[in-house]
Amino acid sequence: MTDVIDRLAVAMNAHDLDAAAGFCHPGCRSEQPAHPGRAFTRRAQMRGNWQAMFAGVPDFHAEIRRSVQDGETTWTEWRWSGTRSDGQAFAMRGVTLFEIADDQIVAGRLYMEEVEQDAAGIEQAVQALSGRRPPPAQQ
Repeated sequence: MTDVIDRLAVAMNAHDLDAAAGFCHPGCRSEQPAHPGRAFTRRAQMRGNWQAMFAGVPDFHAEIRRSVQDGETTWTEWRWSGTRSDGQAFAMRGVTLFEIADDQIVAGRLYMEEVEQDAAGIEQAVQALSGRRPPPAQQ
């Protein structure tokens, strides 16, 4: 089943919208658990999303870093990159969990996030999350 995801990546890198959409079941479900408002159902929405992505990031490139099969679910670590049509860098990293049946994606959970351009250190991140700054690490 990781073969389906490998072929999906090839279609994405070729910006072949019909081929990429063809890997999704017509009633596929997609959710982004960290962003619940982004959930959708249906291949048509997936196709529209990627049509906009390919137009907005004309040199979009997907790289599979690692992939593993667990029953009917394929876990894949991705690196997406390119340059948006407005000249800004595009970089996302994350993991997807795709449920595959009959060589089609029937459901997906995406944990993809934009790469921070001005990354904060771990102390700042912990403080932003918890309201407390961690003590200095002892060496």
